Amino acid sequence: MSTSKSDFSSDGSTVSEWDLDSFRKVGTYTPNIEPANSCTFSETPTNELQNIPTSSSLINSQPLSSHVSTLPPNITVFDVAAYIVPKYKPISTIKLQKLVYYCQAWSMVWNSKPLFGEKIEAWANGPVVPELFFCYSGQFQIYSVPNGNPFLLSDTAKETIDAVLSVYGDKDAQWLVQLTHNEPPWIEARRGLKDLERGNREISLSSMSEYYSSIV
Repeated sequence: MSTSKSDFSSDGSTVSEWDLDSFRKVGTYTPNIEPANSCTFSETPTNELQNIPTSSSLINSQPLSSHVSTLPPNITVFDVAAYIVPKYKPISTIKLQKLVYYCQAWSMVWNSKPLFGEKIEAWANGPVVPELFFCYSGQFQIYSVPNGNPFLLSDTAKETIDAVLSVYGDKDAQWLVQLTHNEPPWIEARRGLKDLERGNREISLSSMSEYYSSIV
């Protein structure tokens, strides 16, 4: 079954940001600058978080024409982040990591090409782009991405990002973390590792394409 960015539907709700009050609801936030575990939670997620399914429940799977187009070369994750951040300003570092992951994954489905060149690794708190993590290490929120240029993005790239944000953008960071934990690309890359064990295995582009293509 072919899919399109228009398969994603938005309820028009206001985007909610994960502030300090939200941290208190799901557990105590403990910063950790070690590479494979940017933060941990001292309490088990709430019942609502425990009931998070997978991306398939978020998607309108009506069969529509596929959208396959070329993307410009040499786009970085910072260019993508620079396009996303002003829409939320500020945005938590964790939430931004998960959004760029889903942008990459769905670009593989819709465009048959990655959106940016950096690899994504399966860290304890979900998919992480190491370059983006280390650039903002120790920061809770991001207000701007001065080393990214959103004007380098093609219309196709922007359409892809906007479609992803229409579905995932109103979710808070821990919700998105749990969502990625329920899906095969992260699970397979973490196979054999304990819940909070450090790991830097890559989440392959092929695993993203295979799984997210299969759920619609």
